[in-house]
Amino acid sequence: MTTTRHSTGAEGLKIARLLMVLSSISPLFVIWAIRGSHLISDRWLVSACALLILLPNGFLWLRLRTAERLKDRRELVIGHVEDHRDHLLVYLFAMLVPFYADEMAHWRTLISTLVTVGFIVFLFWHLNLHYMNLLFAVKGYRVFTVNPPEHANGVSGKTGFVLVTRRVSLVKGERLSAYRLSDTVYIEKTA
Repeated sequence: MTTTRHSTGAEGLKIARLLMVLSSISPLFVIWAIRGSHLISDRWLVSACALLILLPNGFLWLRLRTAERLKDRRELVIGHVEDHRDHLLVYLFAMLVPFYADEMAHWRTLISTLVTVGFIVFLFWHLNLHYMNLLFAVKGYRVFTVNPPEHANGVSGKTGFVLVTRRVSLVKGERLSAYRLSDTVYIEKTA
């Protein structure tokens, strides 16, 4: 199930990316399930939220297990590195704060909330922010954007990639092996 990056720069593994985006907004579904709605019975709302939490996160777990089983690893060479801890804060405020005050007590409010979530999913998809996941942070992972050095043109190519790792820093020129979650997102798992 390996795909390569197209010459147009489009990323493959589209279903994987979509499910990773949905897994990244799981905290929103937790809040919705807790808050409830006057329009939708708890039975339906909590069931839908549970599916929107369990399926994408289950897929992410399955994608990681599949990459491990198939040894879908890439050797990556570290070039210019950007630490994205600040993205997690932006993510939390962008995702959770606007929806916390939203009551979903009227049909128009519910529809506008769903449209807003659609916009967020589109933006996360379009901007390749599918690596944003609260579970990574909870498990002690950090997120780095890495541009490979000019001379290191292996699998990582000429484009940057995202590395999810427990390391606190990366050294330019360092080589490491990581599992491929998507064509631009890799996770370095340590025993």
